Amino acid sequence: MTFRKVAIIGLGLLGGSIGLAIRQHLPGVRTSGYDNDPAVRLRATERGLAQEIAGSAAEAALGADLVILCVPVGAMEHAAKELSGALEPGTLVSDVGSSKQSVSAALAKALPPGQPIIPAHPVAGTEHSGPDAGFAALFHNRWCILTPPEGADPAQVAALSEFWTALGAMVEVMTAEHHDLVLAVTSHIPHLIAYTIVGTASDLEDVTRGEVIKYSAGGFRDFTRIAASDPVMWRDVFLNNREAVLEMLGRFTEDLTAMQRAIRSGNGDALFDLFTRTRAIRRSIIEQKQDDARPDFGRGDHG
Repeated sequence: MTFRKVAIIGLGLLGGSIGLAIRQHLPGVRTSGYDNDPAVRLRATERGLAQEIAGSAAEAALGADLVILCVPVGAMEHAAKELSGALEPGTLVSDVGSSKQSVSAALAKALPPGQPIIPAHPVAGTEHSGPDAGFAALFHNRWCILTPPEGADPAQVAALSEFWTALGAMVEVMTAEHHDLVLAVTSHIPHLIAYTIVGTASDLEDVTRGEVIKYSAGGFRDFTRIAASDPVMWRDVFLNNREAVLEMLGRFTEDLTAMQRAIRSGNGDALFDLFTRTRAIRRSIIEQKQDDARPDFGRGDHG
């Protein structure tokens, strides 16, 4: 492994999982960690999320050859400024945010000119957050997307790819622009829909909150799982990837209007054709092992 010391800034679900995964898969790599919240730092120490829990981001970054920012995308610039003075000129700075254009711009603005930056996004997670949420197998058989800027050192791209592969992930490289469009479809819009549907259900006047909870069918339960995700993280995602989200939301609105027309006019063929196509997508996701056909999709099993 090219990296000898990895600094993890932010010790929630993703940061904690990275620390635990390094301990399991890369025992020869040293780790340091930092979180703004003293209570999180204490719990991170108790769980061993990193070998050393530092008192500041700059302290954590000292001597690291890879720094991974695991903070909400809206906090990336501030976090990078906090540690910039402690970085060696060749230290690689990366992240785990799900909006890549905004993160790339924030890191370039906050860090010294010439500092190596390769943004990344492990497409993995649960609805849980905080230092107790992380587990070493989170990245197993999940994609990690790297979005190196133009002119990035191919050797460092390869080293970061090797790092994520060692943690169990499959690695893909694409531009930040393409990443943001793809994730708007596959992640951001589904979360927006889930937040909206659960909010609508809680606001209904003719159906009590107790009935919504008591009689929730499987579909609504899945929406509540998604809508339980970290509100700070998702607020920042929508604000920082607004162009791609709004573009995909426009497409979704058009498709939803077409569905309304089909239902209103009794066009069962149109509904059947759509539902048949979407079943095929679900089967393909299971075949590629990006979800599980077991009850509850195997989400009770962190292995």
